[in-house]
Parts: sequence; C-alpha cells; structure tokens
Amino acid sequence: MTTSLPLETTFALGGDLPISRLGFGAMRITGPGLYGPPTDRPAMLALLRRAVELGVTFIDTADMYGPFVSEELIAEALHPYPAGLVVGTKGGVVRYGPGQEVLLDATPQHLHEALAGSLRRLKLERLDLYQLHRLDPRVPAERTFAALAQAQQQGLVRHLGLSEVSVEEIKLAQQHFPVASVQNRYSLFDRAAEPVLAYCRAQGIAFIPWFPIGGGQVQETDALQQVAGRHQVSVRQVALSWLLHHAPNVLPIPGTTSLAHLAENRQSLHLSLTAEDMRVLDALGH
Repeated sequence: MTTSLPLETTFALGGDLPISRLGFGAMRITGPGLYGPPTDRPAMLALLRRAVELGVTFIDTADMYGPFVSEELIAEALHPYPAGLVVGTKGGVVRYGPGQEVLLDATPQHLHEALAGSLRRLKLERLDLYQLHRLDPRVPAERTFAALAQAQQQGLVRHLGLSEVSVEEIKLAQQHFPVASVQNRYSLFDRAAEPVLAYCRAQGIAFIPWFPIGGGQVQETDALQQVAGRHQVSVRQVALSWLLHHAPNVLPIPGTTSLAHLAENRQSLHLSLTAEDMRVLDALGH
C-alpha cells in the first residue's frame, strides 16, 4: 500500500500573513512582449476574478509588467480587495518597449518613486509585500537595502522580499530588514537555486520560484509521465505538486492567460504524491 505524503496548503508569509501556497503570477496578463495592454482586457479581468474564486490568496506582479498594466488590471478587477488576499509587487527593473532588454535601477530615488507608483496603481496605502526585482550592480547593495528598510519604517510596506539573489546577499539584506520572501528561478528541472531554497527554509523565508514549470514547457520524460499517469493528472500538475512537496516554504506562482490552465494549476494544490513519486521526481534534477 502506498501512502500519500502530508502536504501543508498554506504558509505564513512574514510569519503573520497566512496565504495559499499556490499563488498566481500576473506577468502574462499584459500585452505581447510584456508590453502594453492585453489583446482581450475583459478576459484578463475575468481571469483575475476567477483566480480568487478558486482560492488564490497571493498574486505576484511587478511594475515592469506592461509596464504598469498588470498592477492596473489587478486593481480594476479586484479592488476593493477581499479579506485575506495578498498582492505582492516588485520594483527596480525598467523596460521601455516590447521584448527590449531590461534596465536595472535600484537607486533609492527610483525605488521611492516606483513604490509610490505601485501603491497608486494598486489603490493601496500599504503593500503587504514589496520585493526588490533585481540588485543593481551600479548601486551599493547597502544603499538599496537601506532605502527599502526606510519604506518599511514609514509604513508603506508590511514585508520586504528579494529576487534573484544569493545566500550572501540575503544575509546582507537581513542586516537592514527581515527578509520575508525570495524569488529565484527554480523548477523540477532547474535546481541551481537549491542552496538559496535551503537557507530560506531554515530562516522561515518564503521561497517563490519563478518559471516554476518552465513557462508551461515541462520536459515530458518517461518518469514524469509515469507519475502523471498513476495519478491521472497532467505532467504540469505533477511538476507543480513536486514543488509543493519538496519544501514547505515553496510558494509557486504559475501564470496563465487560460481559465482552463488556471483551474488545472489550482488542482495541483490537492494532488498528494507518495514517497516513491518523490524519489522518482527528485532524481530528475540530477
């Protein structure tokens, strides 16, 4: 007899904000190349509302998505926000056109202006989670972290997070403020950030893997297909469920523009893998 492994479905962000461990990434609801409005605005508004109806309590976005479009759509669809919904956004990256290379700006002045803009677009007086999108090599990290700490002290943000950072950089940030979340690229087939995940787990920090299923293009290996077949689910659902089972502080944020894929992703939260499933899936990363 095979026994399903226990799975926690919620995580306390920052120690005091319980949210569903499977969130929604709102990057793809913008126009082509992450630029401009979506081709079907009503459909994206309906998608956001449906995500909340299906139990999503954490939405991840950034001011560069659009730019600004994703934040505006979230507010249009969901404000006033239902109790328990956490909208986290990011600042520190700028893009001026579709598909263009991003520019980093983590200067205190830019972050101050970016945070003010996000608050305005999201129609909030305080953000539950504000994350530095990227460290800027032109700016001493201490200056950037001090600016974020100041915003928290001013009551503009409840919790602060980081994205694409090393363990050493997290430790440096922790000298300025409690780090509530870290977003690094990570998935079943991309585990370069494993040391960062391990540190975050030990520290009680939420680890939010971006590109959690490779943009939807999961490598359909025989082993992965066999696990999916045993549970009669898709390989995408297995890849998401593996993340949830791998460590209790992992909060995947799969994004989609499809109502069907949204519902399929949500079902992953209730897929219980066995120890044998995890042994097979763990081996895929080696």
